[in-house]
Amino acid sequence: MVAVIVMKFGGTSVGSAGSIREAVGIVNASQSRAPFVVVSALSGVTDLLLASASKALDRSFSAKEVVRAVEEKHRSVIQNLGLGAGIISEELAELEQVIFGISLIKELTPRTTDYVASFGELMSAKIVAAYARKIGLNAMAFNACDLGMVTDSNFGNAEILPTTYQAIAAAAGNIPLGVVPVVTGFIGKNVNGEVTTLGRGGSDYSAAIFGAALGAEEIQVWTDVDGVMTADPGIVPNARTVDVVSFEEASELAYFGAKVLHPKTILPALDKNIPVRVLNTFNPSGKGTLILKSVMRKEHVTAITSKSDIYVININSARMLLAFGFLHQVFKLFDEFRMPVDMIATSEVNVTVTVERKFDISGLVEKLREFAAVTVLSDRASVSIVGNGIRSTPGLGSKIFSIFGRLGINVEMTTQSYDAVTETLVIKEGRLKEAVRALHDEFFGAQAVQAPVTAAAAKIKSDRLRA
Repeated sequence: MVAVIVMKFGGTSVGSAGSIREAVGIVNASQSRAPFVVVSALSGVTDLLLASASKALDRSFSAKEVVRAVEEKHRSVIQNLGLGAGIISEELAELEQVIFGISLIKELTPRTTDYVASFGELMSAKIVAAYARKIGLNAMAFNACDLGMVTDSNFGNAEILPTTYQAIAAAAGNIPLGVVPVVTGFIGKNVNGEVTTLGRGGSDYSAAIFGAALGAEEIQVWTDVDGVMTADPGIVPNARTVDVVSFEEASELAYFGAKVLHPKTILPALDKNIPVRVLNTFNPSGKGTLILKSVMRKEHVTAITSKSDIYVININSARMLLAFGFLHQVFKLFDEFRMPVDMIATSEVNVTVTVERKFDISGLVEKLREFAAVTVLSDRASVSIVGNGIRSTPGLGSKIFSIFGRLGINVEMTTQSYDAVTETLVIKEGRLKEAVRALHDEFFGAQAVQAPVTAAAAKIKSDRLRA
């Protein structure tokens, strides 16, 4: 039996005719490993679709005018690939009808928004599959909704149901032998058959779900960088690729700001102990970063990551003192408002949390103020130092604080849970880049040359075995 390899190509990897040629060439070179391809929408298309949905509420535009930018982007790619113009005609016609419906009733619900957003992946899968066939691959486009991707009804950030893995395995078993599936990422359906999405960047998560369901030998995430970096290269130009990281480290890096992977990607892979490899579509000969269940290395710190645009919400009440139930009351509201929390710090009468500024916290804060004093700080950022050595290296914390002290950067909040591989600190947003560069110089500069991950490299083959 040929081992399945799941290959996910992100928006920039299918964003133009040239990048699609690169991506399909990579798939073609991997046929000996039964590639199962997952694609995102063309770069920028999801934003165009969401803008079109909002624009549809303005009746001064016709539905055809609203979808014109979406159509032109796809038509241009199709033409440059030398494909037939009718490949996505069905999707464009349906999209126009949906946009017309939105303009007619002047209402845009989360359910309808997900429906509109799904067209990007549907059209991308058809284009990639058509070009693959053109160069001789026996490729076929599939909607993930038809391959068992069943979710709850949390439109915009849906979660798969426990039955999804079995459903995918059963549906994939019906794909004819020798066919290279090109499957939509990001989207699924609920039990009522309504289209849902897994959240922005959710195609990574889709690939991991398919990989776990199919018992893949490896999950590859093809993107536009050479792998997991020691820091954001946009902040630290001399950041370098990390050869090997653990599932735990990769999960923390994704959660606390690294944009290479969707934060949920690691969960299905970890459950089945399937290696994840992050690779660059535009540098296919690069070794990228391999993510494994366990990694042994001499370095204390693996990478520095950060998040700008965060809220710090400070909740203060004397009712906390020697009382039970207060935290339940607080976090019940976070649950009701479906508000994810990044960091938590508590004292006798205070709870402080951080939330990304992309979320509307006004309703939540209003409810919290019914029983506590609430202060919100908005010009804040978080810096996270990630590595297996965080939990076991004496003096590492003092080194971090001494760097910040030397720069005159005030640390307003810090968290590190027991046995964690991450220490995260909150500072003023205007000092973020300076802080990240200083930490990177300390842990990855010339004076802190990293030793090769020889032990991990030697274990790669054995660690691929199922737990």
